[in-house]
Amino acid sequence: MEHRSSLSYEMVRLALDSIWAHKLRAFLTLLGVIIGVSSVVVVGAGIEGAEQYVVDSVSGALGGNTFTLNRIAPNLSQEEVRRAQRRNPRLTLDDYEFVRRRCPACSEMAAYLTSVQTITRGNLEQPGVTIYGTTSNSILVSTFEVAEGRFLSPDDVRRSRYVTVIGPDIVEQLFPNLDPLGQTVKMTGYNLRVVGVLEEQGSTFGQSLDNQIYVPISTFQKMYGTRRSISIRGSSRAGLFQEAMDQVRVAMRVRHKLGPGEADDFGLLSTEEINQIIQDVGGFVQLAVAPITLIALLVGGIVVMNIMLVSVTERTFEIGLRKSLGARKRDILLQFLVESIFLGSLGGMVGMLLAWGVTSLIELLAGFPMEISPIYVVSSLAVSAGIGLLAGLYPAFKAARMDPIMALSADR
Repeated sequence: MEHRSSLSYEMVRLALDSIWAHKLRAFLTLLGVIIGVSSVVVVGAGIEGAEQYVVDSVSGALGGNTFTLNRIAPNLSQEEVRRAQRRNPRLTLDDYEFVRRRCPACSEMAAYLTSVQTITRGNLEQPGVTIYGTTSNSILVSTFEVAEGRFLSPDDVRRSRYVTVIGPDIVEQLFPNLDPLGQTVKMTGYNLRVVGVLEEQGSTFGQSLDNQIYVPISTFQKMYGTRRSISIRGSSRAGLFQEAMDQVRVAMRVRHKLGPGEADDFGLLSTEEINQIIQDVGGFVQLAVAPITLIALLVGGIVVMNIMLVSVTERTFEIGLRKSLGARKRDILLQFLVESIFLGSLGGMVGMLLAWGVTSLIELLAGFPMEISPIYVVSSLAVSAGIGLLAGLYPAFKAARMDPIMALSADR
C-alpha cells in the first residue's frame, strides 16, 4: 500500500515537473480550456441572470397571488394565436362586471386598456408614454403607489372625467420646477387634469416604469373607442387563490356559453404560470446555446491532445530510459494521464476565475444581473478535467506502447 502511494506521488511529481519545465507551452495549452470554460460559465450566468431578472420583474409588476384574464393567452404558438384571434371574442367591461360579481374568492379585480402616445404641455412633450385606461381599484391589485395627490376615484370612472395620474418621468419632462397637481397635460387632442403623481418605480427590460399615466377606463374608451379588448387583473383572498382562478374560469365559460367539451376561448394565467413560461423559455435558450459554447471546450481539448502528442514525441528517449529501468506500461500511462488531467483541471479553475471576473465586470458596468449557478461551476470543472482525461488517453497509450529499445535509439 505504501509502495503504491509513493508511486502515485512520483507520477504526480513527474507530471508537474514536465509542466513546469515548459511553462509557456503549458500556458498556451491552457488557453483553449480557459476560454472554453469561461465562455460556458459567462453565457450560462447571463441566461440565468436574465431569467431571474424577468421573473422578478413580472412578480414585482404584477404582485403575488394575482392572475390575468385576456382575450388570448401569452403562452400560445403562432398558429394557436391565429386560431384564437378568429375564435375568441373581445373582452368587454360587461364581461368584467359579470366575472367580478361571480368570484367571491377574489379580493379585487381591475380592468385595463393600454396605448402608447405622446404627452404634451405647451411646447414641452414626452414621447412613448404608456397610457393605462383602468378602473379605480387597479391600485389595489398592482405594486405601484401614489406619491402625491390621489389615484382615480370611482366617480372619475363613472363620470368619464378627463383626469390623470402621471409617472415621475413625465413630471421631470413636462413640469420642471413646477407642482404638477392641478395642471393640465394634452394627449390626442384632449386636455387631462393631473390629480396624482406616482412613486418612482425604476425600469424593467430596459424600459422605464415611470413613463406612464393612468386615466379612467371610461375616458380612455371615449378617446379611443370601445372596440379594443380589455385585460383583467385580479387577486385572491388569503388562501383562496386556486378557488379564485376556478371561479373566474367557470364564470367566463358561462358568460361565453361554452359547453363541457369546448376549450376556453380566453386566456387565464396566474403570475406563477407566467413565471414558469419564462423559465421554460430560459431552459430552451440554454439548450440551444450550450452546444455552441461547448465547441470552445472541444477546441480546448484538441489543443491539449496535440500538445500531449508533441510532449510524447519530445520525451521518447525519457520513456525508453524509464522502461529500461523497470517502469511498466501502466506507470507510463499514468504519468501522461496525470499530466493531461492536471492541465485540463487547471484550465477549468482559471476559466472559472476569469468567468467570475467577467460577470462581476458586466454587473458593475452594465447593471445587468449575472448569476453563476453552482451547477455550472461543478459541471465546468468536471468537464474540463474530463476533457483533459480524454485528450490525454491517446498520447498516453502511445507512450505506454513504445518499445524501449526503439525509444532509446531514437534521435534526441
